[in-house]
Amino acid sequence: MRRIPDASAESLMPFIKDAIEPGSTVHTDGWLGYEPVEAAGYDHEVTFLKGQKKTASELMPRVHRVASLVKRWLMGTHQGAVAQEHLDYYLDEFTFRFNRRRSANRGQLFYRLVQQAVAVDPAPYKSIVRCSVPAEIPAEADHNL
Repeated sequence: MRRIPDASAESLMPFIKDAIEPGSTVHTDGWLGYEPVEAAGYDHEVTFLKGQKKTASELMPRVHRVASLVKRWLMGTHQGAVAQEHLDYYLDEFTFRFNRRRSANRGQLFYRLVQQAVAVDPAPYKSIVRCSVPAEIPAEADHNL
């Protein structure tokens, strides 16, 4: 999962290319922003929602299930205190948990978490809160922020 600025093809396609293996089937609704999917080397399965007797959640249940789970998780776990600038971190955590929800081996979960921690660059506090150090704080005290 990732935030994108809008639903245009220019915003959707870089995410699709980063997140989905070429040659995979991409199942979407009829939104025109998905038009370049097939030309980019994916099989494109389209489900048109307009004019159907079934609801969107019946036609594309997995999408709606994940969207409702992430919303419920954000509201329940974080009590609605989710800042826009931290949303990518929350989505990463949700994705990690969701992708491992049926894992029977808890030790493997811990191993994967450690593996991810080693593979990803650290996120210093200043980069997370996007603040600058006030001039009156000496540089050597910077590590305490």
